Order: sequence, then structure tokens, then C-alpha cells
Amino acid sequence: MFDLKGQVALVTGASRGIGEAGARNLAKYGAKVVLAARSSGSITKIAEEICSDGGEAVAVTCDVAVYADVEKAVQTAIDTFGGIDILVNNAGIIEPISRIESSDPEAWGQVIDINVKGVYHGIRAVAPHMLAKGSGTIVNISSGAAVSALEGWSQYCSSKAAALSLTRCSDKEFGEKGVRVVGLSPGTVATKMQVDIKASGINPVSQLDPSVHIPAEWVGETICWLCTPAGDTYRGIDCSLRDEDVRKAVGLI
Repeated sequence: MFDLKGQVALVTGASRGIGEAGARNLAKYGAKVVLAARSSGSITKIAEEICSDGGEAVAVTCDVAVYADVEKAVQTAIDTFGGIDILVNNAGIIEPISRIESSDPEAWGQVIDINVKGVYHGIRAVAPHMLAKGSGTIVNISSGAAVSALEGWSQYCSSKAAALSLTRCSDKEFGEKGVRVVGLSPGTVATKMQVDIKASGINPVSQLDPSVHIPAEWVGETICWLCTPAGDTYRGIDCSLRDEDVRKAVGLI
């Protein structure tokens, strides 16, 4: 069990998958949660369910590619719950999966807007508040793609490499000021993204049997674990959920 009572968390991309699991688990361990996503109906429903289970949660429509939206989400956390202690930069996309020579430049750029600018926008929006009080945890959802090259994934690999660099840079700037910035590379997770990858038929990841993917709830548990002092070990780097020792430490096996 992780004690996150009294902490306020903002989770982006919280309408499904890892974001939804993260929001539900954070609330389960006592955090007050702001769910942010473009799908207002989904996050409103999830927030209502969290509240009906005895937690505290609100939903705010947010496109992480738009800095004003992210600022609004952070301000919602402050206005509603009195502060911001945890940011989970989860919002991300992989589509359209395509080889470079046939890729759509505009669609390729949209992945960068969400997966890179979205992470930067989140860090930029919460940093002044966390630095002012000398504490806070930022969890950037990463991927093995951050350090790999995969056919058809130039947009995703590039964006995740950039997000890892943001984790490193943020830790260098904030680490001695009480703000912990960590990355979480979960491996393959049973979410809609894996359905899209499977349908693409491109590169070995699309050939994986769905049974090998871990449940999103495992990632939600690990997010909570990283928000405790255990996260200090992963300042400025990616924590890999493929590591058996990490799974044991979180209590997943």
C-alpha cells in the first residue's frame, strides 16, 4: 500500500488505458485527482466513479498540445484542491504508423505536438508551483521506443526520445530543489494503442501475441510507487517495468 493522502495529482490522457488506471490508483491511495483529456465525456464519467467510491476527483477538458489548456488544468487542481503535488504526463499517440517515405508530414507533426510539446507543457505549467514549495513529483510516461529504432515508428521513437531528454533536463534543473522528475517505461500494455499497433502489421511489435501485454493497472500501481520515496532511485532516468526487480518492489509479483 502506498500512502498518497493529502497529495493532489494531475493526470493527462486520463480517459482510458494507462491514464485512467493511473488516476484510479492514485485516488485509491488517497490522492485528490484531476483527470485531463480531450474526451470530456469519458473523464467526467471516470471522475464520477472515483467520487462514488469515496475518492476525490474532477475532470477538465484539455489538449496537451495547447499550453493554455494545460495551464487551465493545473489551475483547476490548485483552485479545487489547494495545490499540485504530482503530475503524470501520460497523454500520447502513435498513429499514424507509417514508413517515413509515405508518412503525412502534418500527422507526423501532430505526434510531436502531443508527445513532446505536451510533456514540456505539463512540466512548464507545474514547475513554478512545485519549485515554490520545494516538493513535487513529475512522472513522464516513456517507452522502450525512446532508445530504439523501429520501422514505421519514426514519429513515436523520436517523440519518446525527446520526452526522455526532457526528463533528464528537468531533473538537472529541478533535482536539487526538491522536485523529482522520473520516467516510466512500462513495456507493452494491453491498451487501445496495442490494438492499433497490431492492425498496422509493421515491425516485430505488431506480431506480439496480445497475451504478453501487461494490464494497465500494473502501470497505475507503478506510477503510485514512483510518487513515494522509492522514486528517488529513478530521478532523471526511465524506470523499466520490464525489470523483474521493479515488479517485485511494486508488489506486482
